[in-house]
Amino acid sequence: MHALTAAVEILAAGAVITFIGARLIERAHPPRGRFVATGGLRQHVVELGVASGTPIVLLHGAGCNLEDMRLALGERLSAHHRVVLVDRAGLGWSARKGRLGSSPAYQAAILRDVLDRLGIERAVVVGHSWGGALAARFALDYPERVAGLVLLAPPLYPHLRRMTWLYALFAMPIAGWLYAHTLALPFGLPFIGLGLASAFLPQRSPRRYLKRSAALLLLRPATFLANARDVADLKKNLAAQASRYRTIAAPTVIMTGDRDMVVAPRQHAVAFSAAVPAAKLVVLPGIGHMLHHASANRVIAAIEEVALLSAPA
Repeated sequence: MHALTAAVEILAAGAVITFIGARLIERAHPPRGRFVATGGLRQHVVELGVASGTPIVLLHGAGCNLEDMRLALGERLSAHHRVVLVDRAGLGWSARKGRLGSSPAYQAAILRDVLDRLGIERAVVVGHSWGGALAARFALDYPERVAGLVLLAPPLYPHLRRMTWLYALFAMPIAGWLYAHTLALPFGLPFIGLGLASAFLPQRSPRRYLKRSAALLLLRPATFLANARDVADLKKNLAAQASRYRTIAAPTVIMTGDRDMVVAPRQHAVAFSAAVPAAKLVVLPGIGHMLHHASANRVIAAIEEVALLSAPA
């Protein structure tokens, strides 16, 4: 009885801390763009740069929001391009409903609607990590909307190096919801910096990355659950799309670091480049998973190359 009482008290305290902490995080990291309504849900987008030329759409990975891609690529690309940064559905400041939202197919449809609202018919789509899986799905489902494709360290096949069992626990309907609303923030706050640093290995994360990337938004309950479901469901969702990659015809560059400890290069980037006639493979020696930060110049050069190939004659 005493143990049950103690557990209830811990969860109640965690719920209060989470409620207050989430409000403070939101106050520290407010939306920096505008909201676009798709299917009654608000999607957060940031537009940068000039109005002419083929737009470039930047899609972030798991556990992140659009500020990660803005820091690494967005500001620099905006000097010569129209750049659209998108908080993926359920992440950052974008909304979504239900477990269905964890599929790249669902998020590709949301992205299509966002681009419709922005008046963008075709774009060069750039995706990092989970965002790369989404970019590939977008190219499969809406090929007429893709002028070119740049995939950065993307998981593309149901062969994942890191086990997803922990995310599967977080994504459970009752236990996961309870954890997200009580303990995820107080337990996660002391360790989120270490988790982010591990994603950059063997490189170091940029100075003040935790603050500049607004990464703490991940610890809000709804965002935490959305991210957990994205990762937990990724294997089955990739299995559903992998056999179609050979149909991608848009100019495509796929980039990977040979020291990536999150997404195995040979099982994903190398396999994809062998299956897709339109794909050019770039392997960066000594670089880890966050190549868009560690080798920003090379990544920007690849994006510029694809943008040039996709430019109207």
